[in-house]
Amino acid sequence: MVEKKFAVLLCAEDSEYVKKLYGGYFPVFVGMLGEEGETWDLYRVSGGDFPEDDELQCYDGFVLTGSCSDAHGNDLWILKLVNLLNKLNSMNKKILGICFGHQILCRALGGKTGRAVSGWDLGVRTINLLPTKQFPALKLSIYECHRDEVWELPPGAEPIGWSDKTMVEMFKYKDHIMGIQGHPEYTKGIFLNIVDRLLRRNLILKSEAEMGRARVEKHVPEAEAWKRVCKGFLKGSITTPSLTPSLL
Repeated sequence: MVEKKFAVLLCAEDSEYVKKLYGGYFPVFVGMLGEEGETWDLYRVSGGDFPEDDELQCYDGFVLTGSCSDAHGNDLWILKLVNLLNKLNSMNKKILGICFGHQILCRALGGKTGRAVSGWDLGVRTINLLPTKQFPALKLSIYECHRDEVWELPPGAEPIGWSDKTMVEMFKYKDHIMGIQGHPEYTKGIFLNIVDRLLRRNLILKSEAEMGRARVEKHVPEAEAWKRVCKGFLKGSITTPSLTPSLL
């Protein structure tokens, strides 16, 4: 059997909390998505570390992470990332985008992103997954931590998930690209630490922090189901995000 190879395109710096508990965000994503016999590489794209063009073909899939930056920004690394995503799209490479990754995929493919009119979304929220041939309807809860959102989907992209807060919680493009606005990789500790850091930096109000904390105390994300959705998309020949009863 040919060994599969994947890459995490890390779009944020590791927090001290995540480094201390997990060794960084890279091990968090590999812990969620990795399996025995696979190779996983890390590229810190927000720091300017990008794969070379001649390396792209050897990967079976790529994972785009969240970020403190705006997907609609024009930092040099963001523009370089948009260019890379266009190359990967032309190669029909599997790409899974999370939060910022979801938004930057939308931008790279010709859609629009920006600040959410309704403001920050912090806490646990229920996502309504649109009906597919495999499954009539499904609701899954997930951690949310974002103030930007997809405004307009790219031509040819399909919305596959929405919530009462955000109209495009998930989308897919053809059979090889999927974006998720929420954070299937988060633990409760990671989420609470991020809320504390946002509050210390005056990026959120105290009331927003309190509401976010209250929501994670009241609701528990369906982490195992999201793990199967993400792995099923990234590694399978599935054209929708694996919403079959046997998988969930």
